[in-house]
Amino acid sequence: MEKDESQAIEISVEQAKLLGSAQRIKIIGALVDTAKTSKQVADEVGESPGSTHYHIQKLYNGGLIDLVETRTVGGIVEKYYKSKAKWFNTQGTQLIDPVLAEDFNAASRTKMSLRLNLSPEEHEHMTAEFKALLEKWVGITSQSRAKNSQEYAIGINVISTKSSK
Repeated sequence: MEKDESQAIEISVEQAKLLGSAQRIKIIGALVDTAKTSKQVADEVGESPGSTHYHIQKLYNGGLIDLVETRTVGGIVEKYYKSKAKWFNTQGTQLIDPVLAEDFNAASRTKMSLRLNLSPEEHEHMTAEFKALLEKWVGITSQSRAKNSQEYAIGINVISTKSSK
């Protein structure tokens, strides 16, 4: 049975920390739909093959991507990797990305918050729209070759005001 990459998989805090890098997010994005080699991913995301290979090994060793195929071409072993999912969830109260902490001394910070009354269907629709927006920007930044870019951490929490107890 083919897995549904639109579904999130549960990961540990240690695995989530591996995703605390824009380059690794680009790599995950490149490996969601099609298995690729480190060189293919490096070409797609515009990073050096060595750096990309290093990050792929970290993601593989952390259990976030799979080695799905190995081919020998002209005496060279090509390893094809694929992401286990497009989205990852963690459990617990520990903050996954320390940059998102209130006390992080960021050069810039944009905060937005509001409350909405949503039906279950509206909640699901809004969540899907947030995911699509984030995916769009991962795609845009994966193609960008701007030298003056800066890495930003983005965290979106949609939290019910009703207690689970």
